[in-house]
Formats: sequence, structure tokens, C-alpha cells
Amino acid sequence: MSEFIHSYLPFLSKELISVSLYISIILFILYIFNYILKDKVRKYAKFYLYSRRKHPLYRLLFNKYDYILKPIRLSVNLFFYSLLIDIFIQHPYIDKALSISYSLLLLWFVYEVIRFFLYAILVRKIYKERNARRELLNLFLNITKIIMTLVVVLIILAHIGINILALVTSLGIGGAILALSAKDSLTNFFDSLRLISSDAFRQGDWIQTKDVEGFVTEVGLITTKIRTFSNAFVTIPNSKLANDYIKNWSKRLVGRKIKFHIKLKISNNKEELNRVIDEIVHMLHQHEDIVNDEKIAQLIKLNHTYEDGLFNIEDKYGVRKTMLVYLDKIDVYSMDILVYVFSVSVAWKDWLQTKQDVLKEVIDIIDRSDLEFAYPKEEISIQNGILEIPNNTKK
Repeated sequence: MSEFIHSYLPFLSKELISVSLYISIILFILYIFNYILKDKVRKYAKFYLYSRRKHPLYRLLFNKYDYILKPIRLSVNLFFYSLLIDIFIQHPYIDKALSISYSLLLLWFVYEVIRFFLYAILVRKIYKERNARRELLNLFLNITKIIMTLVVVLIILAHIGINILALVTSLGIGGAILALSAKDSLTNFFDSLRLISSDAFRQGDWIQTKDVEGFVTEVGLITTKIRTFSNAFVTIPNSKLANDYIKNWSKRLVGRKIKFHIKLKISNNKEELNRVIDEIVHMLHQHEDIVNDEKIAQLIKLNHTYEDGLFNIEDKYGVRKTMLVYLDKIDVYSMDILVYVFSVSVAWKDWLQTKQDVLKEVIDIIDRSDLEFAYPKEEISIQNGILEIPNNTKK
């Protein structure tokens, strides 16, 4: 081919023509490779995965496809570019740079594969058990990043001619100094392991400490990130959380408290009072969103929590079924009925809806009875032109 071109273009040397053909073939193969892998193969692979998106693993692979294949595609591109570089430049430093680049791309690919499998395990647990530890995923990913970073540093040091074994041996005193300087970071790291192992809270839980309250967004190696209800973003060292009390509002399976008093005008009609109390109790038993003994067994079974004799199941899983409706006290101007129950749902919106329904039902029960709601008022009387305001005339 080069001789044929040289016969028509004699002013070009055969070496230049050969190099030009070599470069053209490499660029053509590189273009074909990128076209097939990046366009055609990617298109059909994404279409195949999207058509099976109802399965969570296929949906995950659809989202992670580009992340996993990108290091492979860049490695092949780097190989072809290295062939082009060899034509013009041949130097030991170029070989070292290419070797380091291949190692980094391999580590990138390994990291993406590890991340995919961790996400796959998490998705599977969420899909089947709905009780996955997302913070464990973050912990493993962070540890993987640290390990990968150390490997990258060691690879670079090895390629530039540093004796790794001698370096590690000489880190005895330096390592001790480094450990002392990073004491707080190490403390936070081990406290994060303690928080995760004790299952004090999980990612997404609503927690309350002495200083902050909100939802846990991430449990990191050093700090825990919380989003408050006022939408502020708070970062707390894990050592502080590990040594402080934590109130976890999300660790309850069934039952969010509804408590209020019904203030009624003082009456001697005991039969009507008893009837109103009984009717409120009956209403609460019939209410589908209020917990009672009949609902507990089914709710516990649906959530796969079974009594094994080692603990109180209600305390272990956060199940509350208390239902109290009693005449609680007689005030200056009212007699107060205590209503103390728990909603089935622990979600705030559902709890508010249930509480509203219960209050409306109570109002209807009182309206149908001979009893009346009490409210404070003062009576002012005028006798013989003299204004009298009694001290205790509230009714």
C-alpha cells in the first residue's frame, strides 16, 4: 500500500506513508471501537435492562451501567493512544505513566464493581426484608475508598522507585506520631463502628439529642450528618453522639401517642357520664387507625416479629397498645376525661389525621349527650347599684 501511494506521490517518503497509514488504521479502529461499545452496545444493553426494570437488580444495573463500563472503555482508548505515542516518543517515563494509568483504571473498575455488588445486596434486602442497614453500605464504601487510595499511593511510590518494604519498616516512629496526631479522628472512627454495631440509629431515622433533632442522612466514618426539621444541615462528630443520649423516634413499629383531656361542665348525672365514657371507648375500639389488642397480633405478624421468650416484644420492637379513657380530675370549673391511646401509624401526617378523626368523633359524642363542654367564664352581678365580682365564680 505504501509503495502504491509512493508511485503517485513520489515526494512523500515510504517511511512517512507507512507511519501515516499506521496512524490512520489505529484511529479508525479506535473510532469503530468507541462507536460500537459506546453507541450500539450501550443502546441495546440499556434497552434490554430498561425493559426488565420492574426487577430491582436490572433497574440498578441500568443506572450503574455507564459507571462500570467507563473504566474499561478508557483503558482500551488509552491502549490505542499509547500505540500512537510510541511512534513519536519513546521514554521510560512514558511507560511508567502508562503503567500507573492502567493501574488506576483497574482500581476504578474494581471499586465500581464492589459498589455495584454492595448496592445489589442493599436493594435485595430492601426488596425482600425491608430492613436494610444503609449506613453499613456507606461504611463499606468509605473503607473501600480508603483502601483504594492507599493502594494507589503504593503503586505510584513503587513506580517512581521507592522501596515500599523499607518505607513501611521505617514508619514505626512516624506511625506512632501520626496516630497521636490523628487521635480524634481514630476515636470518631471507632465510635462510628460502635454506633453502627449497637444499632442506636439508622440512616433515615428521626433522632433527638441534647442539641439537635432531625433525620439522619448519613453515618460516616468520622461524622454523622443530620437534616433538621427547619431544613438545616448539621454535622456531628461520632464521638459526641456515642457518648451522649440519643432519643430515636423511628424505632417504634406500632403506636404513636395521642393524649388529650375532654373538659366537661360539672354534672351530677353519673349515668350520662358513664355512658359517654363507654361510647368513647367503643368508638376507639372500632376506629381502624387506633391500636387495640385485636390489631396487635396481626400487625406483629405482618412485620415478622415473633416472641422468643428472651425479651418483651412490645418494648423490643416499639409496640404500644395502651387505651385509657377515664374521669381524670375535677377542676374548678370542669370535670376532665383523659383520653390516652396510640395510633397504628407512627408517621406524623397519618398520626395527625388519626388524631383529628378521634377529636371529631369525641365532639359528635358529646353533642349527642346531655353533657356540655366546659370553658372558663366569670359572672358579674350588680345588686342595688353596686358592682360585685366574686373571687371564685368560674363555671
